[in-house]
Amino acid sequence: MADLFSDILTLADAQSVITGTVESGGAWAVRFPPPALIKFFGIVRGSCWLQVEGETTDLHLQPGDVFLLSAPRAFTLTTDRELEPMDAMVVFRDLSGNVAKLGPGDDFQLLCGHVELGAGSGDLLTAVLPPLVLARAGSPHAAMAHWVLAQLVQERSADLPGAEVASEQLAHLLFIHILRAHLAETGAFPPGWLRAITDKDLAPALRLMHGQPGRSWQLGELAKAAGMSRTTFATRFRTAAGVPPLAYLTVWRMRLARKALMEGNTSVSAIAYSLGYTSESAFSHAFKRTTGVAPKRLRGSRLSAG
Repeated sequence: MADLFSDILTLADAQSVITGTVESGGAWAVRFPPPALIKFFGIVRGSCWLQVEGETTDLHLQPGDVFLLSAPRAFTLTTDRELEPMDAMVVFRDLSGNVAKLGPGDDFQLLCGHVELGAGSGDLLTAVLPPLVLARAGSPHAAMAHWVLAQLVQERSADLPGAEVASEQLAHLLFIHILRAHLAETGAFPPGWLRAITDKDLAPALRLMHGQPGRSWQLGELAKAAGMSRTTFATRFRTAAGVPPLAYLTVWRMRLARKALMEGNTSVSAIAYSLGYTSESAFSHAFKRTTGVAPKRLRGSRLSAG
């Protein structure tokens, strides 16, 4: 499953960035606008309340708690739920060293970051994440996230060689650990790629498709890899992924093709052959049927935008 999830993160081109720190003392409240990107946060010290638009329950956050917000919903962080919140855009307008100060003292510290996703397949993540993912410091699956958070604070506060690069790597690791906590603590996922890759019995077949997307896989080969009969495998796969195995393979190929078209200069014909199509026209037809746009038009729009 770990390898399959890495495939998804790579295809989505997920890049994590630490955007700043909030330090404060006393009572305060800040309201954030609906985020355009996936946001993640870590409570370094102190505590506060999290209020998310559309949620009926406020969450009291403690040191070591990390959370992620993936939906475009406004939210408020506050130490006093009776206070009128300040506008985050005003608070973060003039930062000194990427640190926002709220009132005197430093009994509270919050690390803030966001995740940048590729234009072609970023929806792989945004479509399956709940609006809020919270990993409590005391939960067994959040222990590593807590450790990474502590390392991030150290890298950002100490004048060490390579601190900037180390912070970038640790930020992405923190994001991954939040996702791992979500995977471990969530029961049943709805049909889709996330449910499919967390099905250990289907994983061998999925690894084959991900590893050699250009091969003309047959249902029997994939079923054999999963240790099932063709009928059992087809039923199990469709229940988990929401589509038949070979339809999943087609979508995966088109995702890879879209990334190649958006980010590289490989010719359309070379992309077609690498994904198992015997001609550029057959590939173009499949790509347009799946994505709604012809491959050359997609590449042309990228070039004109650049």
